[in-house]
Amino acid sequence: MQFRLVRYFTLASLGMFALVALSLTYFERQQGDFFRRTGDEQRAFFGEVQQSFTRQQEQSARRDLLTIHEAGNVNLTRLFANALWDKDFAPFVARVQTIDARACQEIADVDDDKGKKVAPPEKTACFAEIGKRIMALPDFKAIDAKVFASMKKSTVFKIKVFDLRGVTVYSSEHAQIGEDKSANAGWRSAAFDGVPKSELTHRGKFSAFEGTVENRDLISSYLPVLDPGSSRIVGVFEVYSDVTPFLQQIQHTSEQIRGTANANQTKLEAAALENQAAVDATSYRQLATIAGLLVLLFAALLAIVRRAEKIIRQQAADRANFHQQLAQSEKMASLGQMVAGVAHQLNTPLAFSQNNILMVKDALQSMELPMQVAGKLSSILEDVEGDKVTIRVSQLKANLDKLQNGNVDLTMLQEMLKDVLGGIDQMTELVVNLRDFTRLDRAATTNADLNESLHTVAYIAQTVIPRNIELVEEYGELPEVECNPSQLNQVFLNLINNAAQAIDGPGRVRIRSLAAGDKVRVEIQDNGSGIPDDVLPNIFDLYYTTKPAGEGTGLGLAIARNIVAEHGGDISVSTRVGVGTTFTVTLPVRQGEPLARAA
Repeated sequence: MQFRLVRYFTLASLGMFALVALSLTYFERQQGDFFRRTGDEQRAFFGEVQQSFTRQQEQSARRDLLTIHEAGNVNLTRLFANALWDKDFAPFVARVQTIDARACQEIADVDDDKGKKVAPPEKTACFAEIGKRIMALPDFKAIDAKVFASMKKSTVFKIKVFDLRGVTVYSSEHAQIGEDKSANAGWRSAAFDGVPKSELTHRGKFSAFEGTVENRDLISSYLPVLDPGSSRIVGVFEVYSDVTPFLQQIQHTSEQIRGTANANQTKLEAAALENQAAVDATSYRQLATIAGLLVLLFAALLAIVRRAEKIIRQQAADRANFHQQLAQSEKMASLGQMVAGVAHQLNTPLAFSQNNILMVKDALQSMELPMQVAGKLSSILEDVEGDKVTIRVSQLKANLDKLQNGNVDLTMLQEMLKDVLGGIDQMTELVVNLRDFTRLDRAATTNADLNESLHTVAYIAQTVIPRNIELVEEYGELPEVECNPSQLNQVFLNLINNAAQAIDGPGRVRIRSLAAGDKVRVEIQDNGSGIPDDVLPNIFDLYYTTKPAGEGTGLGLAIARNIVAEHGGDISVSTRVGVGTTFTVTLPVRQGEPLARAA
């Protein structure tokens, strides 16, 4: 079977190049996706940084606003305390503290539906009653009027005053007077720690000095009230300041910063898209360059492979020619071995045929005179009258005497010529078998009867092998086999000769054939010495022989195996030392591919 180098190289290399191209495309896409993801992540990070900066700026502005207003509320509280505490609020708070709130504070809080501690209705009602009692005090209206007068037209929307029990003793929103703030964290920070506590809140509706306002941002601050001239805490103020304009300004600034950040983000995304397009274009150029290089590489390799295939084919042709020459040499060697036997087979009939012909020649020479006498007889006839012939014998007297002394036995001559014809038949049979052995008059590949071929080979082999070796032919019924008969005859003759040479003295070589499905099997068995274990692995090697120098070429079995392999068959051997050897040739009935013509 011929190995199609260019075809397989083309298929394999195109497959590999396609795989490489797909791999490069995949990795280029992965690289492009990586750059794209990196760009997206960077843009997202930059956007997050911008948003974080905007949030931090807004938070910082809110925190600064809270700090500034808390400081202002502290100053306001001090001014309020200096103006109203000693004269108005201190006596008023003292009278409020005479109202007992312990009964209300002892009412336990309950959990609402969210799990938060809240005052139950009875507790709320209890403190509301305290608020009514506070507002019923004689000084309440005067203090309330002074507070409204002081805070009107200011940014302060509401003021609340708590005593150290946490009770709301005053609120510009009267409904909140009497409420308990003892649990409030802002009140506790101012009342117990002396630390102001502020928070920024948004209210949809809010009761202020100017009336009810809506949608406002407020800062509420719990501020400790110190006794003038000392650091003693005497109460707590809660001041609500309106910072809606400030927050609106902060939000406007934040929106401007956010807009700038969004614009920068848009520019960054546009630049990233341009960079990605440049990266993709570079990747495509790289892929195109690599594809071009692969095509050039494939073309160069294809040229090399074509040249290599041409060289390989030439080498294969040279090797086939060499094998044919080896086979021809082996065939000539086999024919050389047959020359002596064939000569002997021809010499015997030739010798007695030649002798018989010489004897017949001599006999024919002795019949020359009678033939001459018969010829002369017609010339000496005197007269013919009816049944009477008159002969003048005076002239032939002497010759007739000689004819009587040289009588010829014609029967003997016929037997001698019959023997000559028998010898000619023997020589004809030998020539026919030689012709059948070589098959020179037939096509190289044909449908042949292997039994006929084996019989011919056995006939020829008998001219070579010793006479004390018996050839036994056992042929089974075989289908015609598509083969090169001349080549197979060479295989069979070689195996028969080897089998005979393995027998030292008298012996037997058995030739057996049988059908095996779509194959036929031929066995050449001998009862010779067998093949030693150290020799058996090498018997099919070229030039390997165990015969003395000059007697063996080491070609026979190697050529036999090649011929059988070319026929799609197999040759195997089984042997036992001292018992004998059997070579088995297995051949398909039909060939898969045309056989090479015989040399």
